[in-house]
Amino acid sequence: MRRTRLALPVAVLVLGTAGCAATTGGMATTSMPAGSGSQSSPRDELRQSMRKLWSDHVIWTRQYIVSAAMDDPSAQAAAARLMKNQEDIGNAIVPFYGAAAGARLTDLLKQHIQIAVDLVAAAKAGDAARQTDADARWHRNAADLAAFLSGANPNWPRQTVLDMLNRHLALTTQEATARLQKRWDDDVAAFDQIYPQALGMADALSEGIIRQFPARF
Repeated sequence: MRRTRLALPVAVLVLGTAGCAATTGGMATTSMPAGSGSQSSPRDELRQSMRKLWSDHVIWTRQYIVSAAMDDPSAQAAAARLMKNQEDIGNAIVPFYGAAAGARLTDLLKQHIQIAVDLVAAAKAGDAARQTDADARWHRNAADLAAFLSGANPNWPRQTVLDMLNRHLALTTQEATARLQKRWDDDVAAFDQIYPQALGMADALSEGIIRQFPARF
């Protein structure tokens, strides 16, 4: 798999593709609190795990944006955690689609992050030409992600996935732009949209897997 740069100037993402919100990590299972007398079903565990992955995705993206906009050295640690999140998302599909598919998804998601880094860096520098180029590459990457996912699962129609990813890109652009321009209320408002949109993407991915592999749930 092609190595992705982790020398991050000032920027952020993602998925990109596909935005998200609250729960567990990896594709690890979760159990009910001690004393509850019951355990969550495999369906619930999948949904919770996917939501946690995409929640981490947008939360660490935001943390990187905030740090990078201030030229704070903590941006490097946030960026490293964000890149690991892409690996976690790729690993999450391995039990269903195999190691090669997991590696491909990880690679596409890391491209998504690095392009976002380029885009925000260009915006911060006021370089319109670089911004335009990065934005075009970002949307091509979203199209590649949609093609990959729709090819793996018929319950993830290409256009539906692409629409979700493009919405994620648009909201992330709004968030990063507002932060760089110090429009704090708009920055907060953008994330208030990003978080539930990411959860919606996570749920769509989970439901697609459940429908494709009903015997496992």
